[in-house]
Amino acid sequence: MSEPPPKPAAHPSAPSAAPSSDAPHIGDAPAIAAGELLGRAEGGPEAFGWLHHFVTALELAPAVAVHSIDQAGIIRFWNRASEELYGIPSSEAVGKPFRELVFHPDHEAEFEEAIAAIWRSGRAPPARDWQVQSRAGRRHWVYSCPYPVRHDSVMQEVFCMEVDITARKEAESNLAQAAQVFQNARDAIIMMDADYRVRAVNGAFTSITGHVPEHILGQSLASLGWDAADGFYERIWSELDGQDHWEGELASVRSNGERYPVRVALTAIRDAHGDVSSYMAMLSDISERKRLEEQVRHQAEHDALTGLPNRILFLDRLHQALATWRRQRDRCAVMFLDLDKFKAINDTHGHQAGDAVLREVAARLRACVRRVDTISRLGGDEFVVLLADIKGADQAAHVAGAVTQAVARPIDIKGQQVALSVSIGIALCPDDGGEVEALLHHADVAMYHAKQDGRDTYRFFSPAMNAHVIERVELENRLRQAIDSHEFVLEYQPEIEVASGRVGTVEALLRWRHPEHGLLLPHRFLPVAEESGLIVPIGEWVLKEACRQARAWSDAGFPVTVAVNLSAAQLAHVGLRAAVDAALLGAGLAPGALELEIAEDALVRGEPAFETVLALRARGVQLSIDRFGTGVSSLEALRRFPLTKLKIDRSYVGDVGHDPVDAAMVPAIISVARSLGLRVVAEGVETAEQLEFLRRHGCDDYQGFYASAASARPDLSPRPA
Repeated sequence: MSEPPPKPAAHPSAPSAAPSSDAPHIGDAPAIAAGELLGRAEGGPEAFGWLHHFVTALELAPAVAVHSIDQAGIIRFWNRASEELYGIPSSEAVGKPFRELVFHPDHEAEFEEAIAAIWRSGRAPPARDWQVQSRAGRRHWVYSCPYPVRHDSVMQEVFCMEVDITARKEAESNLAQAAQVFQNARDAIIMMDADYRVRAVNGAFTSITGHVPEHILGQSLASLGWDAADGFYERIWSELDGQDHWEGELASVRSNGERYPVRVALTAIRDAHGDVSSYMAMLSDISERKRLEEQVRHQAEHDALTGLPNRILFLDRLHQALATWRRQRDRCAVMFLDLDKFKAINDTHGHQAGDAVLREVAARLRACVRRVDTISRLGGDEFVVLLADIKGADQAAHVAGAVTQAVARPIDIKGQQVALSVSIGIALCPDDGGEVEALLHHADVAMYHAKQDGRDTYRFFSPAMNAHVIERVELENRLRQAIDSHEFVLEYQPEIEVASGRVGTVEALLRWRHPEHGLLLPHRFLPVAEESGLIVPIGEWVLKEACRQARAWSDAGFPVTVAVNLSAAQLAHVGLRAAVDAALLGAGLAPGALELEIAEDALVRGEPAFETVLALRARGVQLSIDRFGTGVSSLEALRRFPLTKLKIDRSYVGDVGHDPVDAAMVPAIISVARSLGLRVVAEGVETAEQLEFLRRHGCDDYQGFYASAASARPDLSPRPA
């Protein structure tokens, strides 16, 4: 028979009362409830001996920290678990005040009152949780069971058994936080069991879907009514089984029938054995995000002024149309549209009125095409139209005609009716190209020729047009080089006084000494210069050179006025006044010795031209209307503008001898000029008969081959009267 196990040695801090010799060994002691133990402890030495054995056993228990204090708060017992819990050896704890070794943050007074209540009442309070902090600063949570211990009916100590529950508290805190997150999350969270049945939903579920929890609990997620194709859910569950996660965007339906986009994230949750125990679904209402994305996309692909597709979206549509043509051989057409003389609207009525006109034009263009077609504003007053899936050129011509008529309807601007016209170029696929760049280029070329042919019309592309445009581009490039290479020269043609034969004015005429083609007259290059904007720097050179020559003639004893033609682009340019001042100042020429000839159409260009003319006249510069009778000026315009001279176009002078109409028109023009106080010059005089006719009707000056051709060194001597 084996010997019983030895009794464990008493801990140094064990109670001083020794157990009775007949007490059972610790190993043989039956389990005693705390309440029964207290009852025995109150019963006498035998119970106290039992308590001693119980506490001695707890000395070796690794999970329960046991310590005791006397009425003064001095530690009398401190087991090994207490040493590990608080990090204080028994030798440093026994005999020390408990409050100096262990603290109860924010609850120290409450703890001391609880201990004092035990000493007053002699009763054990309910066990509770305390957060404690050791002398070393470590904090943890303990489940504490204090109770009084009596001997001979007198309380001797307060024993306390404590279990470290820090991990449990952290788990409880985490669970509480998780519950808060679950309930307060902005996204809907749905918990499902392993069979995909809904077991719990959070508050956001109802706010997003409109469904109360009772509508979905116990049901499958599919009951929410997704816009999904057949077999969709099976594919999702299959992916979940393989990857534990699925995420995507779906269309869903709220309880009130409203459709909305939602982002769904499904996650499989596995247990400790690796088996799927549940699923979690998170639903995010992405309606606002989709709205913002659509807004940003629309802004990136549409013109802010008209709302039409911009170049980016148009090119995408054109690429798609060409891809369709390659697959199905469906034809398409590209139409370039440019509003004729739109700049005059901005100059006359202001840019806000111009913007209103562009919006109205855009609305009219929409009404001329089908839903499958695309209208785009490229910028300024340029539009482009993609006609998709057309039968041929006839259909494109029909649309072009409809657009021409729609744009031609008057537009009301601040109570004034403004008439517009449009020039259209058309390129067909595949006739004029099967690539984006070719179609756009060829439509642009055709539009340019519509402009050249008088505007307010449309033209289809042809190879001859392309060759012409290439020639024009080369001419423009060569013009830029001509400015830097000083290839321009001036010739001068005198204006002769009819009465005296004296040369009063000399008109400066621009020529281009082309390295390959020789001396070119203005009609060969000025239209390109005006369209490209090169007329401005060329015109500034003409002003400077003409003023310099006039000053040289004056210094040589031939004081004359020099006349320089201004194009419409020059007159509208903001730098014209400064250019005139610089030319006069550089040559040292008096303003009265410079005459600027402007086209008759400039009289109807509105306030900007009028203000420029007033400023130039105020400087002392003379102003004349060139080629009068070929434009659309009115008597009111002639009266308002501070002119000094009127030049009758050569087309009226040439037939005065045998055309009754011209013979009547010239005297009428002279009479009008006289009534306005203007000097009159007749252009294109080639015969003595013509000169005599002008003399009889009171013309002041004449110009033409009869007197002198244009020359770099004109004869300034008087002619016979």
